[in-house]
Amino acid sequence: MEYCKEVERSIIKKYRKELFRPFVKAIDKYKMINENDKIAVCISGGKDSFLMAKLFQEIMRHGKIKFECEFICMDPGYNKKNRKMIEENAKKLDIPIKIFSSDIFEVTDKISKADPCYLCARMRRGYLYNKAKELGCNKIALGHHFDDVIETILLNIFYGCEIKTMMPKLHSTNFDGLELIRPLYLVKEDNIISWKKFNNLNFLNCACRFTEEYSKNERDSKRYEMKELIQELKKKNKNVDINIFTSLENVNLDTVIRYKKGGKEYNFLDEYDKK
Repeated sequence: MEYCKEVERSIIKKYRKELFRPFVKAIDKYKMINENDKIAVCISGGKDSFLMAKLFQEIMRHGKIKFECEFICMDPGYNKKNRKMIEENAKKLDIPIKIFSSDIFEVTDKISKADPCYLCARMRRGYLYNKAKELGCNKIALGHHFDDVIETILLNIFYGCEIKTMMPKLHSTNFDGLELIRPLYLVKEDNIISWKKFNNLNFLNCACRFTEEYSKNERDSKRYEMKELIQELKKKNKNVDINIFTSLENVNLDTVIRYKKGGKEYNFLDEYDKK
């Protein structure tokens, strides 16, 4: 338990500026938490979700808004070693996780061997929403961080042919009354890694039995390509990631050729001759 207290102190003291403040800032800026919310904090087994859980515990203890958390972890078919690591980390960090099982890995393996990640992610989301509803939660928190947001923006531009970002919160279209929030939205991955190393913590890189099979191709993945591109650009402009993020908060629609909103398409020519 003393070790857990040291980890918590590191979040509040040593990493207050890098972790705690951007966490609180994202929650305030994007109005993620309201009074009496009940939030399903989703633990995948990685560094991001475990840090998110600890940050939630801190603001529940010291924050002004009263809300509840359920720390949930879905077992989609982990091998025994991975599941044990998750359970041990939860105990070490004093996070009262509720683990429930599914057959996602088995189904994914049968249906989509060539590209299991997309199907797995969609199925995971459905199971997590269902569990959240079962527990009486009105929100579900995922551990996507600042770097995930930037990489998603670039992926959508380079490979999706659209300007689209990962939103800080979303209303569920399939589960009435449930909202998805991303409290690590402003937290940088380098700082999460630094916190992990400082506390000698070891987490799963991917809580997936396909990890060993597919990790050899990680460096060929499009997301890794974006990571490398950002690092290369930062050699010339250290704030390039921040500038990419800020550009999505400073969209000038007067200089956009075409855009969509609410399923409707707009073109600059619609208003061009009316000026």
